[in-house]
Amino acid sequence: MELRYLRYFVAVAEELHFGRAAQRLGISQPPLSQQIRALEAELGTPLFLRTNRRVELTDAGRLFLGEAREILARTERASRRVSRLGRGETGQLRIGFTTSVPLTATLPRALMRYRQRFPEVELRMHELNSQRQIAPLLENELDIGIMRPATLPESLEAFTLIREPLVAVVNAQDPLGQDDTPLTLAALADQPFVYFSPAAGTGLLEQFQVLFASRGLTPQVVQEVGGPNTIISLVASGLGVSLLPASFRHIQIDNVRYRPISDTDAVSEVWLTHARRQLSPQATHFIDEVKAVIAGSDTLHARP
Repeated sequence: MELRYLRYFVAVAEELHFGRAAQRLGISQPPLSQQIRALEAELGTPLFLRTNRRVELTDAGRLFLGEAREILARTERASRRVSRLGRGETGQLRIGFTTSVPLTATLPRALMRYRQRFPEVELRMHELNSQRQIAPLLENELDIGIMRPATLPESLEAFTLIREPLVAVVNAQDPLGQDDTPLTLAALADQPFVYFSPAAGTGLLEQFQVLFASRGLTPQVVQEVGGPNTIISLVASGLGVSLLPASFRHIQIDNVRYRPISDTDAVSEVWLTHARRQLSPQATHFIDEVKAVIAGSDTLHARP
């Protein structure tokens, strides 16, 4: 049974006049009468009593009117819901992010804008280190990844969301903690280091190694840990120094100072990463909001 038959029937049932119903539907009366007779034949029972003076619903017609209205209303609701989902106004958005990203302004602002514009989209936030975002992105378990630089497979693409300087994390009681002037990486290389273990899966470890290796330096890592908060806490305990993105300065712990680095290449990026396959409307809208947040600043750079 076609939906247009139901629409034709409801129009006639509400008007109780074939001429007015035809005018309402924007068709001529003879085809309308033929469609109603075809519907009655399909159902095997008359829906209307017709006389030269009036049209009335039969008992079957009255019953069918309620059912037809419900079917049409449900169809319309389903159509609206599917259309809204297709436009990215509902559904869900799954975002992976590294530990430090909430400490920056860009992601919280973008999330606020997105939630204001698309309040019915369910946001699912997953805190994952950079390497641990790659597999879920490839397997369509994440829509967006917010990560530090990492070696990405060809099926993923990225653009730079944030570029920020690296800072030295030093103990305030140490001689290095007595000054605010910029330090060189060479000066830091002689210190015992607290840094990420390879198992931590962060792109900062690879950058750390490249920065020092490019200068022919090999810092002595005396403690390997899994997270930045632990690094900062161990520096506060006097176990060594470290090197972290400047956004971690928001974490204030007694006995810890953050000193700038004078080496111009001592910077860290945050990438917005996604699969090269067609993005969902929800992901597309989120990327638009991110770009709107950073469009007026100098934090957006093309990925090398």
